[in-house]
Amino acid sequence: MITDTERAKVLIEALPFIQKFNGATVVVKYGGHAMVDEELKQNFALDIILMKYVGINPIVVHGGGPQIGEFLKRLSIKSEFVDGMRITDQQTMDVVEMVLAGSVNKEIVNLINKNGGRAVGLSGKDGGLIRAKKMKYLRKRDNDQPPEIIDIGMVGEITSIDTGVLEALIERQFIPVIAPVGSGEGGETYNINADLVAGGIAAALKARKLVLLTDTKGVLGRQGDLISTLPSQEARILIDEGVIQGGMIPKVNCCLEALSKGVKKAHIIDGRKEHAILLEIFTKGGIGTELIP
Repeated sequence: MITDTERAKVLIEALPFIQKFNGATVVVKYGGHAMVDEELKQNFALDIILMKYVGINPIVVHGGGPQIGEFLKRLSIKSEFVDGMRITDQQTMDVVEMVLAGSVNKEIVNLINKNGGRAVGLSGKDGGLIRAKKMKYLRKRDNDQPPEIIDIGMVGEITSIDTGVLEALIERQFIPVIAPVGSGEGGETYNINADLVAGGIAAALKARKLVLLTDTKGVLGRQGDLISTLPSQEARILIDEGVIQGGMIPKVNCCLEALSKGVKKAHIIDGRKEHAILLEIFTKGGIGTELIP
């Protein structure tokens, strides 16, 4: 059992980080197991609220792949993927927007609010936050053949971000909770990868930190051990060597892009751990991988 003295030491260890990050903006991408486990959902809400109360300005960007998949299944709409990306026709896009901007977004907002926070839910379409265009997906082929062009539907890539609505909410001490959809030039709706939205918003706001919650410990090194601090140049080398591979590559690239555009630090952490965000930000060693310029 933890003693009173040990409890006090935990608080004292957090003090310099609270002082250091007072007034800072931290963008958190919320996804993975942390979004489906009830206890972890509660812990996440408390972490975000505590960050706000100690003077940090958290912004939450959430995913919702499993929830979308479940709803499509109920409607007997087949889910199809290309290299992990959901092919999104208009019918599927309608469901994606309903689930992300509707049920998932409002559940997160409600969870934060009922625990004492002041969250506001919005999508990238609100206030002209995210402008997007149709993503052109090119799949590499063997034997030096030109890449294959694949139509993945209403999947978008960000063209611009207008942070005005976020700045207004932060000024009024609200916690923005953002669903990753955006608007095209003709008013069409696009489904956008939540990591990319989080990274794009962090870059647009020159956030102090970008935090990606995942279902892994973080970035693993050549010996399979967790890398606590990873400079950008070393990260690129590990990608080239094949040490960083699979689904971790786009996450690391997202962090590198944000760092190149003014974000101070990016973190890839294990959202399956209780109070993962607090442990990463307010303790000396952290629990995941910290990427630096």
